[in-house]
Amino acid sequence: MELNAGNILFLGSILLFISVVAGKAGYRFGVPALLLFLGVGMLFGSDGLGIQFHNPKEAQFIGVMALSIILFSGGMDTKYREIKPILGPGIVLATVGVLLTTIITGLFIYYITGLLTTVVSLSLAESMLLAAVMSSTDSASVFSILRSKGLGLKEKLRPVLELESGSNDPMAYMLTLLLIQIIQVGEFDIWNSGLMLFMQLSIGAISGYILGRITVWFMNRINIDNQSLYSVLLLAFVFFIFSITDILKGNGYLAVYIAGLVVGNHKIVHKRSVSTFFDGFTWLFQIVMFLTLGLLVNPSELLPVAVIGLLIGFFMIFMSRPLSVIICVLPFGRFSKNARRYISWVGLRGAVPIIFATYPLIAGIENARFIFNIVFFITIVSLIIQGTTVGPMAKWLGLAENGELKKDFDVSLPDEIKSAMSEITVSENVLMNGNKLMDLTLPDNTLVVMVKRAEHFFVPKGHTKLNIGDKLLVISDNDEELRHAYESLGIKNYSMEKNS
Repeated sequence: MELNAGNILFLGSILLFISVVAGKAGYRFGVPALLLFLGVGMLFGSDGLGIQFHNPKEAQFIGVMALSIILFSGGMDTKYREIKPILGPGIVLATVGVLLTTIITGLFIYYITGLLTTVVSLSLAESMLLAAVMSSTDSASVFSILRSKGLGLKEKLRPVLELESGSNDPMAYMLTLLLIQIIQVGEFDIWNSGLMLFMQLSIGAISGYILGRITVWFMNRINIDNQSLYSVLLLAFVFFIFSITDILKGNGYLAVYIAGLVVGNHKIVHKRSVSTFFDGFTWLFQIVMFLTLGLLVNPSELLPVAVIGLLIGFFMIFMSRPLSVIICVLPFGRFSKNARRYISWVGLRGAVPIIFATYPLIAGIENARFIFNIVFFITIVSLIIQGTTVGPMAKWLGLAENGELKKDFDVSLPDEIKSAMSEITVSENVLMNGNKLMDLTLPDNTLVVMVKRAEHFFVPKGHTKLNIGDKLLVISDNDEELRHAYESLGIKNYSMEKNS
């Protein structure tokens, strides 16, 4: 079936509906939703139900838009206070780690393709290109899996993994473009290559920070009557930041991630509604991106590369990625052996390698289709083996802990109110002085403003009786005293939102 204006909306709605239902079912059985989105695309593609989509340029364009939104949203959700202590190892993993993974994996690919007679023998440059395309961990996969599972990790591993996956795409992108150029020209200029790398990173970082600050300033001063337009305005800034950085010869992916960090760690008007909009929009583009990439591949072409794909995939999972991680985090000495193992394990491949694999296709590299199919196959292997075991592996290594509580009250404090809002669950310790609200030991200027009992919400009074399992919404002018009160009541797991 050829896509045209007459049927694209119909097919699109069907694909989105099936993807959402599949994602819900996958979550129940522990299968990454992104893998199922990819599968839905393959099912409806040329080897499945017959949708003909073979345009890598269009797939690449959709991928660039989607990654811009995903990286910006990921930056918005990352708190600077969380990543500040781990900036060193995170940046080294995102740069040196990608380079080491490329070199180690590339040498293995060059050796193994020369050894096997059933596959195409790749040159050293082509082997390095294939390795570079797969060298970065996928931000879409890491963000969605860690956050959808609400997984808490010891040793500050979650911000390390999110910082690495959010900032390592630029290095892989530049290595991919550099190696394509080497293959096409036939020579390697180390000085020009080094200059390009420096310019991409420096311009991308500076542009992202400056434009992020401009975005915050503009959002807080434009004063739009319709608050829904603030989300549209921020989306326009995302695309502007990526494109203007690219025009300036910087790395747009790095710029939008840093801009997201800046915006997310500053106060902007209607921040909650804007964040909600971007959460939904991010999931939409993740689905669209994975569906598009699933449609682009011909599943019948994956079987011939299965053996070489498994060999390279297992080598990356068990050899090159762990070795790169060990070398990168060794100077910092802050991670335990199990923590290093877990960082190695969450080296997920996903949409980013597949999108980068379209660049050799568009450039007309001789073995580009072979490279694309291997990358696609390895992505499936990675999502099945690593994506389904993110949680169990953390527990097995003794690194899992209680994650962020799911919020039961969908409310937030306006910026003008300088108070702290928290949610707690009533336990036996909370009721040790009595089961009425007035019996709770709470600081002055603290109010319990709402109670959730089962699926019912109500405003309590002083004589309201509390039951074990009730959820309380608490507002206080003194968050430190409130924390101490929680500790005295034995409450360790609670969420708190503070306006300062």
